[in-house]
Amino acid sequence: MERLAGRIMLFWGVRRAALALFAGAIGALALPPYGFLAALFIAFTLLVWLLDGTASHPQIGTSLGLRSAFLVGWLFGFGYFVAGLWWLGHALLLEADEFAWALPLAVVGLPAVLAVFYGLATFVARLLWSDGFGRILALAAGFGIAEWLRSFVATGFPWNAIGYGAMPIPLMMQSVHIIGLFGVTTLAVLVFASPALLGTRKGALPGLAIAAGLFLIHLGYGGYRLSMPEVGDGKQLTVRLVQPAIDQAKKLANDDREAIFKKHLELSVLPVAQGGKRPDVIVWPETSIPFILTENPDALTSIADMLQEGQVLVTGTVRSETQGAGRPPRYYNSIYVIDDKGQIVAASDKVHLTPFGEYVPFEDVLRRIGFDNLISLPGGFSAAADRTMLTLPGGLKLYPLICYEVIFPAEMTGNWAEAGAILNVTNDAWFGLTPGPYQHFQQARVRAVENGLPLIRSANNGISAVIDDRGRTFSGLSLDAQGVEDATVNVDSSAKLGNNFRERNFWMIWAAVVIGAVFSRMGFIFGKN
Repeated sequence: MERLAGRIMLFWGVRRAALALFAGAIGALALPPYGFLAALFIAFTLLVWLLDGTASHPQIGTSLGLRSAFLVGWLFGFGYFVAGLWWLGHALLLEADEFAWALPLAVVGLPAVLAVFYGLATFVARLLWSDGFGRILALAAGFGIAEWLRSFVATGFPWNAIGYGAMPIPLMMQSVHIIGLFGVTTLAVLVFASPALLGTRKGALPGLAIAAGLFLIHLGYGGYRLSMPEVGDGKQLTVRLVQPAIDQAKKLANDDREAIFKKHLELSVLPVAQGGKRPDVIVWPETSIPFILTENPDALTSIADMLQEGQVLVTGTVRSETQGAGRPPRYYNSIYVIDDKGQIVAASDKVHLTPFGEYVPFEDVLRRIGFDNLISLPGGFSAAADRTMLTLPGGLKLYPLICYEVIFPAEMTGNWAEAGAILNVTNDAWFGLTPGPYQHFQQARVRAVENGLPLIRSANNGISAVIDDRGRTFSGLSLDAQGVEDATVNVDSSAKLGNNFRERNFWMIWAAVVIGAVFSRMGFIFGKN
């Protein structure tokens, strides 16, 4: 290991760049659907040794060393994000004649932008770099702050944060309940990078002991929480998840709307399995209804005829809102709750829109400077000012998160603790049979654990599931399967914890890591064997 570490530290130029790209791409194997946890140990060990080279190479001064560290981090991030997000290009190929030109922007451009955050992470780490375990702490501090920034800068995109790689199964998800995604990310980088100590020996014994201890605590707490009995008054909700698996090309064609609507109705009335309970709520995915529902009273009548007495339909739809004479209507990506009389009794609009998918940022500026191709990308939705809780007949409240809103820890705001469950409707058919839907599903599971709430998820082509407040999937439909799934979910969780609690714990962890890195750089700790 020492010989290998020494060789990598001396890599220069193309060899250093190629290895940084390779390390990042290897790290993406820890993401769904692969879940190869060891990949991140390899990736971060290589990254530490590459950064050692920016600190010890005889030709590098402080300024050049910082620039070199940023470049290594950027290349690492570029490899990680290209390997983890290449599937975004699939959405553009559905209308290739019109949008194939944007394929490089999705497959290469977005990863290049996201990689800046990882360049920042290694830049910060290089500022605190030292020998021994201190540099592992410095790297953890850099990635902790970078992933936190990535969650909100330019509306945020925390997809595939490093912490998700440490949470492939429910046993390894429970820590997020108390320290949040960014706390898990900070400590995960510390653990993933610790094998690099075997290549230099300095601080190896205390460093590996701390990393091993953290990993065991992570597993131990997971086992403890999974073994705890659920506490509540036993209030339950029986739901039917409808997964129509409508091909996205057909949805875009707009010439088969009645058939699409009919397919949802037909699946919704399939008989309950023998011994099963009639569902209280039927859930359709995001934008299931392929027309403006309030302009089609016959459709509301069909829904009322489909529902049995006391049942409700929760469905994704597009809502229109007039703005007055001479002005075009606004459109919202919405959820409706419809009762057995065909009345819309609750509604909620999407707050956090997808850039370049549902709206074009800086549209007026881009049009003025001639980027008309970008303006033509699909979109056209308006964002709601506030999120509205969905209250079902009977008083049960669902906290709505539409599509990728579920990847943002900070979206759980306001009176979210009054909810009995999180509702996530999505349409991942844009991305076909790629890693995208698997990654989205894992992040939705983590939100359930994080907040201590069960999650009801309906996706057009999957993965639809009912998930308990500890991330366990006890009923669902696999990717691209067509059908329905009935499940009864406990909606009285006593394990709810707010984001403020987790954020406070994250900052305490981050501060401790930074202090350890600073003390190590000053030679007080972690510098000797």
